[in-house]
Amino acid sequence: MSLTAEQIADNWKEYRKRVNEWFPERADALNKMYDVYEDRMLMMPASSVDHYHNAFEGGYIDHVLRVMDCADRLYTTWGEMGASLDGFTKEELMFAAMHHDLGKAGWPQDNGEIYLPNDSEWHRKNQGKMYKVNPANPFAMVPDLGLWILQNFNIPTTWNEYQAIRIHDGLYDESNKPYFISRSADSKLRTNMSMILHHADYMAARIEYEAWRENRPSSPTPKKRRQVSSPTPTVNASKLFDDLFGE
Repeated sequence: MSLTAEQIADNWKEYRKRVNEWFPERADALNKMYDVYEDRMLMMPASSVDHYHNAFEGGYIDHVLRVMDCADRLYTTWGEMGASLDGFTKEELMFAAMHHDLGKAGWPQDNGEIYLPNDSEWHRKNQGKMYKVNPANPFAMVPDLGLWILQNFNIPTTWNEYQAIRIHDGLYDESNKPYFISRSADSKLRTNMSMILHHADYMAARIEYEAWRENRPSSPTPKKRRQVSSPTPTVNASKLFDDLFGE
């Protein structure tokens, strides 16, 4: 699986466009950060192992765009199904979606990237380990490093954004367990934002895994939903109700 140079460039243009559209009050600071990381983020993967998700050049930005689109759709779905959307804004959700994996960009200094191409052909071929972790960097959990990067570039986050980024991996990270499994009403999550982001990230990663499994190209940006027309009813619903329950 791979992206063409044109697809990688188009994804980056879309990514930078969304910075300005979604976060106008923070756009200047965000753009300064992305100017620093541009060369690295253009080409970096979303993961290191081929059967995880988007472990190829340009895979990171492709993944983040997909997470943002999934979060956008899930926000609507949760609201339509009656779940509360109180206590957070759409901007907060999209900010957290865009920056949930920012820590994978690594440290801002030269040679601070997290993932390096794996020079072991055996590991690439037999274990699918397309990238290896850069041993020059200190160990850091991805959410923690991402939040530090935002702080380092003086980009403010709300508590909702901070929390959602910090726990976006859900129960895949044991340290998140107290947030998602609680016996006390007072300690339960106060909003649904973190849950929506977790679902969006999982959905995007699953879509990307299926693309790898089926050996088909990953789309340069998430596909738009097809408009599906409702099927024509085969029975008269009003008549059926009257027949069952009386007029």
